[in-house]
Amino acid sequence: MPEETRNAYFQVILPSKWTSHKTKPMCLHLAGTGDHFFWRRRNLIAKPLLKESGIGSILLENPFYGLRKPKDQIRSSLHNVSDIFIMGGCLIMESIVLLNWCEQQGFGPLGLTGLSMGGHMASLAATNWPKPIPLVPCLSWSTASPVFTQGVMSASINWELLESQYFSNKEYQNDLAKMVKIIDQDDAFLAGQHFAKHYPESMFRVNQLKREVKVLDGDAKGDSNSQNNNADRTTNNNQSNSNENNKDNNTMDSNSIKNATNLRIAEETAAAKLFPLNLISNKFKVGESNVLKGVCLLPVSKHPLFSGNKWREREALQFMRGMMDECTHLSNFEVPVDTELIIAVCARDDAYVPREGCMSLQDIWPGAEIRFIDAGHVTAYLLHQKLFRSTIIEAFERTMKKYPIDNS
Repeated sequence: MPEETRNAYFQVILPSKWTSHKTKPMCLHLAGTGDHFFWRRRNLIAKPLLKESGIGSILLENPFYGLRKPKDQIRSSLHNVSDIFIMGGCLIMESIVLLNWCEQQGFGPLGLTGLSMGGHMASLAATNWPKPIPLVPCLSWSTASPVFTQGVMSASINWELLESQYFSNKEYQNDLAKMVKIIDQDDAFLAGQHFAKHYPESMFRVNQLKREVKVLDGDAKGDSNSQNNNADRTTNNNQSNSNENNKDNNTMDSNSIKNATNLRIAEETAAAKLFPLNLISNKFKVGESNVLKGVCLLPVSKHPLFSGNKWREREALQFMRGMMDECTHLSNFEVPVDTELIIAVCARDDAYVPREGCMSLQDIWPGAEIRFIDAGHVTAYLLHQKLFRSTIIEAFERTMKKYPIDNS
């Protein structure tokens, strides 16, 4: 992590006097994409929420944003794809720390909410909290992968750079090919999932391949020099020794073939250890839809960034999508303790957070409630703040009714 991101910053909005001596409700608000510092959440949600219902708020600054932004970063443009995962991991951990701190201070009930990316981060944090907690994710869905590979945000990613990096290591590409044979766009998706799931072992394999290639290149140069020397000596021999030289050459050829075969077997064995998914391509047939049931499948052929038969670009995109799905799909995390305390608010015409083909929140979290706004992503953010606040209030009321606090 960059040095600037390591310290967490947050603001707490509290009433001058609590209306009840039994309950001191507090809601943790996580920031959406581009929401630097605290003023938006403080003025649009936290202060009105406190005035309308007496619910206090904690506003947590995202890593790589505001006070935690690296000096060489321009606005919200993260330098690396891995920074997205670092941000998510930090927010989950920091949210749990703040919720524990709130309990120690006597606050409760505690809740989680956020808009857009903040809503998804709040959902991830809720999966790691071991107690019932009201959760109101707004303008988010079950996975972040379509946001960066299909939605409007996909146009902000430097795909050419990612493609060049993805295809720069031919040895690792060979490992992927042995794993899935890369005959279908969904194979690259599965490869990306496996890479993320087994990180950092997968990166160790990449570095190992680089070292092996250097050794093999050195051996190849040595063999070439020795063969040239043998050829020079052979031309100086008498004709009477030609049969013996031919036998020696045949022996060398057979040894070379044997060594190449052994090397190929060793490579495939190493690939199998890294990618124990050799049957994926045989297993994944067009008619077997249950194999990837619930996975957000992106119709790449219709993707605005890629046209024609540019398989190179498509494979890189699917690998990226597989990584994102493995790290952000809610089905890969624990189910919150009480899903009846979850109310998700989504925009029906959301071009930033596509839902088509993705697993529904209700399938992942049975009992959760989903409400739709007849608006797009930006319109909902600008015009429906009051609805977001009222939903937060309702979620807290549900919690206090179902889990009344007894301080006696």
